[in-house]
Amino acid sequence: MSRIALIPFALAAALAALPAAAQDPRDAGHDRNHDHRRDDRRALADAVRRIERETRGEVLSAERVPFDGRDVSRVKVVDASGRVRVYMDDPHVRHERQPTRTRGHDGNSD
Repeated sequence: MSRIALIPFALAAALAALPAAAQDPRDAGHDRNHDHRRDDRRALADAVRRIERETRGEVLSAERVPFDGRDVSRVKVVDASGRVRVYMDDPHVRHERQPTRTRGHDGNSD
């Protein structure tokens, strides 16, 4: 068989491999990143509901922040006396009933 006769076979093999080669390697983790963002939004929403219920305050802001090698929810709340409190809520470590405030006891009896 001559070299010219092998060209259509080589061309067909190259075209068959084209869709796999054209796939962007960054797309492989797309579903995983999407799931991670969805989990972060769910964890943040859960933290906001839990802190609203436990403190009976008004939430000013909430965000996910890195802390000690993992993401935790940081929630700012205005309490009944008008003070702004910041709570850190880690869904993986929940040993206490109350969410942890970032500042210690400041002399108030709330």
